[in-house]
Amino acid sequence: MDPATPIRDCRFAAIDFESAGAARGRTDVPVQVGAACWAPRNGLGDQLRSFLRSDQPITWSARKVHGIGADDLAGAPGLMELWPELRRLLGGAAVVAHGKGTEKRFLRAFPGHGFGPWIDTLLLARAAWPELEDHSLSSICAAHELDGKVRAAFPGGRWHDALYDSLGSVFVLAEVIRAFDLGDAPLGALVRPDTSAWHRLRHPR
Repeated sequence: MDPATPIRDCRFAAIDFESAGAARGRTDVPVQVGAACWAPRNGLGDQLRSFLRSDQPITWSARKVHGIGADDLAGAPGLMELWPELRRLLGGAAVVAHGKGTEKRFLRAFPGHGFGPWIDTLLLARAAWPELEDHSLSSICAAHELDGKVRAAFPGGRWHDALYDSLGSVFVLAEVIRAFDLGDAPLGALVRPDTSAWHRLRHPR
């Protein structure tokens, strides 16, 4: 997607992975993926939520965070099996994630996928609201009264469910666009937000 495209004309696709947890001598792997599409003109669109088959056990610390156990993964597809659906959702969209490093790393399973540009709602939130003490997704949504929108979009969901977190990222993005009247701004304005005020508050000279 062209970074010069007005934000109001863009389509966004938020993605989140939950993982098995890092253990000594093992590479972390995803055990759940969620994605949610959104556009300023049309609101929420297609969504995806799937557990993922894993050849690694889920660590105790990871399960404590997301609550996913071995029983949830029984009969689940592997990540590669979801390629057609992920390509449909993410292709041609600006891809959104909160702390995008994990999501970009797990999507390397599809070499040359071409998804992007990437928008990191963690960086956006730090640029938009540098005064907040906590820029975790749940804290941002609480501070800006977005919790109800996330719950309404996924009744019965909870934080650290991959789809629930994807929806949280979507609503944070939407709030930044609304609060700062960015509809006519180019997409590129969201890709590299200015976090200098946040850094000054956290690291005063």
